[in-house]
Amino acid sequence: MAIRRRMGCRISCQELTKTRGTGQEPSVNFFKSLKVVGFRRLHSCPIGLRRLNVVIGANGCGKTSLLDVFTLLASSAGGQLARSMSDMGGLDANLSNLLAVPEGKSQEMAFDLEMEIPDHNPLIYRLNLAPIGVGYEITDEMLEQDQGKASPFKHIDAHRGRVRYFNPQPGKQGLVKPTWDYNEKETALSQVPRMFRESEDFRMRLASSTHYHVLDVGRRAPVRLPQQMKDARLPGHDGEDLVSCLFTLRETDPDRFSAIEASLQAGFPGFERLNFPPVATGILAMTWKEKSSKTPFAMHQLSEGTLRFLWLTTLLHSPALPAVTMIDEPEVSLHPELLSLLADLLREAAQRTQIIVATHADRLVRFLTPPEVLVVNLGEKGEASFQWADELDIDAWLDEYTLDEAWRMGRIGARP
Repeated sequence: MAIRRRMGCRISCQELTKTRGTGQEPSVNFFKSLKVVGFRRLHSCPIGLRRLNVVIGANGCGKTSLLDVFTLLASSAGGQLARSMSDMGGLDANLSNLLAVPEGKSQEMAFDLEMEIPDHNPLIYRLNLAPIGVGYEITDEMLEQDQGKASPFKHIDAHRGRVRYFNPQPGKQGLVKPTWDYNEKETALSQVPRMFRESEDFRMRLASSTHYHVLDVGRRAPVRLPQQMKDARLPGHDGEDLVSCLFTLRETDPDRFSAIEASLQAGFPGFERLNFPPVATGILAMTWKEKSSKTPFAMHQLSEGTLRFLWLTTLLHSPALPAVTMIDEPEVSLHPELLSLLADLLREAAQRTQIIVATHADRLVRFLTPPEVLVVNLGEKGEASFQWADELDIDAWLDEYTLDEAWRMGRIGARP
């Protein structure tokens, strides 16, 4: 069990790793690089990725665009590209429109995503989209891997509606065309048969990638209300399953539930335990008991920061984290002393999921190290560029200043 300060987290499996009970940390493939062309400020933007990616930069520099790119690619892998594109306002509304674009506006949007494969060359996925009328068309799509031969092995090779995928069946081996009613508005990745473990692993990991926005903690927010009792392994985007998730973990995974309570005790020294009083048949409430109080606090009585930290702690300890977990501004409403604990929670969770966090809070950066911080800067023509803090010449500055101080002084760019 990995221990940081007063917190603990037992590493366990995700659906694809199947390693629970082995006593070893899972060997998880992760996405190692992404190149984006023509998406908002990401005009021509290569991005190296690590297990923990805390993206910093000023407002409007492209941090959220990175999260939206992964959201779009995840939707495309799950057969929901058309809906996701519509939710974002359409392809044309998201094409780069910067001084850096010679034509005035990008003519297409392109993504290259690379996933590492232990002991083998990485899988590379390419997806190109171009506007057509008020909609879009998939102009190119490819999933390939260098296997040491003259040309890469192609799982998928598609160009403007001409789709081919590799069929490994004896007597039919080679690239073949779909024999079903193919939807040209959705990707081949989401439609072709699942023939190979590695390509299916890629699709499932990408499709599972999940973007968590700032938690709603309004008076009638789901996180403050009693919830239906069900088997929940995640707390939900809006905390709608927080009570069910914690109750499920208490009953089925007591070590993990104890780790969550230990995290809460580290952040709130007066915290004692969580209780789950029934409200009605099949409906549970949750209360927060403190040592100094005779009666517990109901969820609607907790502060915004307490609720958000409880939700984040549950999320980052959850056994069913997706392959990529994206969190926008996790520091909102949190007391500065909680940010050190949050940084540790992110590191622990990064052993089981690839994490991408977008923040412009120097308070959180204080508790991070340069290899965990991805800096976004804007060029003179409005284009975004990404660079890891440990690739910058800041060692001398860090001898005298903390990382957040160096950021505030402009020594790593991306001014907060």
